[in-house]
Amino acid sequence: MNPSTLCRFRKRVGPEGISLMEDEVFTTLQRADVIEADMMLMDATVLDSPIIYPTDVRLLYKAFDKMAILATEGHIEPWWDAAHLKTRWRAYHLDRNTARLTYLDEFYTLFQPALAGLQERLEHLDEPLDNRKENSLKARWRQLVDVLNLLGEQTEQKLAGERHIDHRLVSLDDLDARPIQKGKSHPKTEFGTTLQLTFNRQGFMITTENFIGQPNEKTLYPGTLERFRTRMETYPGGAVTDLGYRSAKNRQLHHDDIDYVFMGQSADVDEAHQAACRSARSATEGFIAVAKNLRGFGQSLYRGLVGATIWSRLNQCAYNLNKVLQLYRNEALSEQTLRKLRL
Repeated sequence: MNPSTLCRFRKRVGPEGISLMEDEVFTTLQRADVIEADMMLMDATVLDSPIIYPTDVRLLYKAFDKMAILATEGHIEPWWDAAHLKTRWRAYHLDRNTARLTYLDEFYTLFQPALAGLQERLEHLDEPLDNRKENSLKARWRQLVDVLNLLGEQTEQKLAGERHIDHRLVSLDDLDARPIQKGKSHPKTEFGTTLQLTFNRQGFMITTENFIGQPNEKTLYPGTLERFRTRMETYPGGAVTDLGYRSAKNRQLHHDDIDYVFMGQSADVDEAHQAACRSARSATEGFIAVAKNLRGFGQSLYRGLVGATIWSRLNQCAYNLNKVLQLYRNEALSEQTLRKLRL
């Protein structure tokens, strides 16, 4: 099958269609009594985007490439000195470790009149056109102007000495990618979307959810717990997370429905459950390692939050099907389950 066929299919069904497919797989396994709701293991990781490590100067240089593509489609000659820009780009690569801000200021000086020229030509393209392709070009032109205006504001903040910029734009190809830090020594910062995961103690992936940026894990816990309950049609016997989700409110949430809640400290549960909770917490890291290194969750090949969501749902299907196959090969499925699965 040609890869473009799958690409068209993915775009046609969208995240809603992919979610229906994943839900059908999960429901089939659930009805066959394969997936248990004994324990909920929750954690968040980063779904990396396929982008080059971003620098402020690289983003400005990439902006000229984006403008050049639209200019070519609109049969318009570039309105900046492309030869001079390329010369300065080469000079930056030879000296970027010693004069980053100097080059950033220089490229921003070149970028400002180019962006103004883009906006002027957009007004010219606003005349009524019958050609559908040209109308699509106008829409993409407007979108590019909005993105480059954000890039300009971000660059001004950087030149003014700002080190932490909220919702920082790191790619002109994946506009939803953000810098995310998860407490690792290497890499200290990853670029993509936050991926919130829940598993059961068997290792089945119950829910996945993607977020732009790095939301506070304490605020994610209630919604994720509810999604787990909705999907499994019952609350788990116990909930296991790390310290990032820990708060007095979360520990007491649905206290009457959940037997115990472990949030990174053994004292959270009675002695009878401590060993099982510590083991489950260690298992969570293993499940995520398998997902990222063997099941495609290491990097999304689709762009944007919509693309990351589709990528997560597709890989969730693969993850759970591989888990069933593993149990089948180990003869860990009951006779009743095998009959329900027609195996």
